[in-house]
Amino acid sequence: MTSELFSPLTLRSGQVLKNRIAKAAMEENMAGDGQLPDRDLLSLYRRWAAGGTGLLITGNVMVHAEALTGPAGVVLDAHAPLEPFTEWAKAGKSGGGAIWMQINHPGRQVASDMPGVVWGPTDIGVSLGKHSGRFGRPTAMTARQIADTVTRYAVTARRADEAGFDGVEIHAAHGYLLSQFLSPLVNKRTDRWGGSLENRARMLLDIVHAVRATVSPSFAVAVKLNSSDFQRGGFGADDARQVIEMLAPLGVDLVELSGGSYESPAMTGRPADDRTQAREAYFLDLAEDLVTTSPLPLMLTGGITRRATAERVLDSGVSVLGMGTALAVTPDLPERWRQDREADRAMRPVTWSDKALASAAGMAQVRHQMRRLARGGTTRPGTHPAIALLSERRKQRRALRSYRAWLSKSRPTA
Repeated sequence: MTSELFSPLTLRSGQVLKNRIAKAAMEENMAGDGQLPDRDLLSLYRRWAAGGTGLLITGNVMVHAEALTGPAGVVLDAHAPLEPFTEWAKAGKSGGGAIWMQINHPGRQVASDMPGVVWGPTDIGVSLGKHSGRFGRPTAMTARQIADTVTRYAVTARRADEAGFDGVEIHAAHGYLLSQFLSPLVNKRTDRWGGSLENRARMLLDIVHAVRATVSPSFAVAVKLNSSDFQRGGFGADDARQVIEMLAPLGVDLVELSGGSYESPAMTGRPADDRTQAREAYFLDLAEDLVTTSPLPLMLTGGITRRATAERVLDSGVSVLGMGTALAVTPDLPERWRQDREADRAMRPVTWSDKALASAAGMAQVRHQMRRLARGGTTRPGTHPAIALLSERRKQRRALRSYRAWLSKSRPTA
């Protein structure tokens, strides 16, 4: 049975993806000593590479050693040794597909117990009701800090290119720093980085320009963008449409559409405003509108688990479909689809009434599966979310001690 799923896609850079199936970025939080990729992470990516995906996008790699989404985050900056990343790239390409590094800065989405800096476009903190104290209080970035951050993205991209990665994806979704600048709810600046959408998009556009200028012509540059923040008065589909048009002249190869943030976790199927439900292809309705006007190929991520849904996504005009949780449970799912088979098991969404806690538990469940895969085991999607969350928190405490010690002894200050 022939299918567009398994047809190649040639990108602007000339890079060819062998099929239309991508492993979307998931935050592994599996860094080894020195915030570097280690044996477990390489093993995990070999499992995924063998499963038949055309593209693997790594979990977010931090561009700033003092600003991490979690204490076990991987850091690639000007000071990191390159060899572990070279090995990571080799592992990701071992199955004949491409591997892109997602590069990111958390901005204000930094846990309150983390050392380092908590920055944002303004000093507006993350609002999670009784859970708001989980995050640090941000300080508004200065013009110098913004410029330095643009440079950090470019440095990380250049070093990813040198390490043998096939591209980078700049993370401007899910409430992280660039998403914060895009959001009219968070970005209340009155200077050249605030106000109009053109100003709020300036930092993202400057980063894309700097990255494209420093990497090889054949190196792919992608952007992950919210189709909507799913918050009243926030970044919406019309904003996404305009930002995609702004990105088109800058040499971007692909825009991945997702949605939500910690405040409205639509990426788990449970936004704050209930405009999408816990079903497959959460953002397809929004993508179908955007694809009609987009000058760039689009990738859609969010809740895809079955081949029929994947085919429907491609039929809408989307060029690449991204899967996260489905591949954390069944790493060879693309090869199964090629053989007209489906997954034997699936992860149930966590439907606790506390959406913030449910989102954290859901992410802990996914990381539990990834660790099992990394150690050569089989997945157990039936693991109770509370057990996964408690285990995750124990691991985070140990990782936090290691990160504190490494940061205080080994890294230059901001």
